[in-house]
Amino acid sequence: MKDIVKILQQNARISNAELGEILGISAEAAAAEIEKLEKSGVIKGYSVIVDDDLYDKSTVYATIELKVTPQRDCGFDDIAKTIMMYDEVESVSLMSSGAYDLAVEVKGNDLKDVAFFVSERLATIDGILSTSTHFILKKYKEKGIFIDREEPDERGLG
Repeated sequence: MKDIVKILQQNARISNAELGEILGISAEAAAAEIEKLEKSGVIKGYSVIVDDDLYDKSTVYATIELKVTPQRDCGFDDIAKTIMMYDEVESVSLMSSGAYDLAVEVKGNDLKDVAFFVSERLATIDGILSTSTHFILKKYKEKGIFIDREEPDERGLG
């Protein structure tokens, strides 16, 4: 099971036949294992990793640190559920310790979109004490996939 998940994390488009060949099982057995992982909830979905420099240079990503007052009987869960319903939100994570409680990754069309989201939506949610926004300038690797393209080193060319 872990081998299938690792392979799919690197290439979710791999065929059942190729997957079966790698694992030493039939294509049908590979398909059945994937279906079992999907039905059990181990595999939640599939996504595309995009190089925004090639696709849409105006896209802006930010990580927002939130200091939160936990709610009685539900801790941080209700606030996290509220936050994750916004379209701009890519992920929400509870942090174990430190200066903040929740880490929120967001995507916007430009800096103003992200700034508006933080000031008008996040900061106004009951229980959020403070926010700290960090804009992501460049992605080098995401979900185990290298994003940064190798630029040719022209210093050695004559």
